[in-house]
Amino acid sequence: MKLRKESEYTHGSLAHVGVLLVNLGTPEAPTKKSVRKYLSEFLWDPRVVEIPRAIWWLILNGIILRIRPKASAKKYAVIWSDEGSPLRIFTERQAELLQSKFDEDTTSKVIVTSAMRYGKPSVDDGLTQLRAEGCDQILIAPLYPQYNSSTTGSIYDAVFDSLKSVRNLPGIRLIKHYHDHSGYIKALSNRVKEYWASHGKPEKLVLSYHGVPKFSLTKGDPYHCECYKTSRLLAEQLDFEPENIITTFQSRFGRAEWLKPYTIDAMKDLGQRRLGRMDVFCPGFVADCLETLEEINMENREEFLTHGGGEFHYIPCLNDSPIWVEGLHQIVLDHLGGWLNHGKSSINVVNEAATSRQEALKHGATN
Repeated sequence: MKLRKESEYTHGSLAHVGVLLVNLGTPEAPTKKSVRKYLSEFLWDPRVVEIPRAIWWLILNGIILRIRPKASAKKYAVIWSDEGSPLRIFTERQAELLQSKFDEDTTSKVIVTSAMRYGKPSVDDGLTQLRAEGCDQILIAPLYPQYNSSTTGSIYDAVFDSLKSVRNLPGIRLIKHYHDHSGYIKALSNRVKEYWASHGKPEKLVLSYHGVPKFSLTKGDPYHCECYKTSRLLAEQLDFEPENIITTFQSRFGRAEWLKPYTIDAMKDLGQRRLGRMDVFCPGFVADCLETLEEINMENREEFLTHGGGEFHYIPCLNDSPIWVEGLHQIVLDHLGGWLNHGKSSINVVNEAATSRQEALKHGATN
């Protein structure tokens, strides 16, 4: 392994704190070519598909990447805007708004940027940018509230793979989860309450989380339990009967059994029961994306209505709502303890750096 070329170390330089928000990823365009490239990277991750590599390579390249990109590109085209992918737009917006929160504090320089686990900008791009801007301590903040090996765990892999070739390594912290953080739960409940204030309440509220294979639960992944804890804490904040809140799992892929109940099955069942109105909310997604805008608000809506259901309401994700930005700010602050210069004025910080540089030059430093 060859280490990357870096600039000569500068003594006494002001070190900043970096925050890297990381979401799943998105194709660069709603085209077959772009989607194929994205799916190739995403589905080849051994944490996403736990099948022996040789067998999976044949299935992926011989079948899936020949068939799925065209169909997926059509779905992406439906939700694509003039600005691009909703997931990328909202993720970048969250980073911008979080940056503005830190800019209000003049005692510590915090630089916030965003990246995608698959696609661009990559995790390596984000880390390289933060290091180039003088960040010697970096917090990795996955935009997955509930921990799962195939999501947050994969981000950990990408971070450490990126840093393998770095000589002057930054301090690294990683947020594992925040499924029960008060700022996150408050943002969720506020989103639902605001929607109900404008549209009234449903008969049933379905909380749909991204699904994972059932074996991940039996092998020790806490995702299933964390989803249900989020649902319970959210239910406690809503003036709504707990028995009318249903937790489900969406986005099933392949033939293996996944976490149940499946969202699509719940749509069919509630429709057949002639439910008058159902609302669906996706707490596990902090930004609207293909899985919420197309899968839930289109495919699952159709399933419910065609089987006899009445009204179907989709409650948007947290996206760039102010209360979510506030909650995200608090989550990040909780993980930055000791890294911020609270109690020190900016003048003192600059003076300390200048003194450090002078001492280094006295002892033979050239830069």
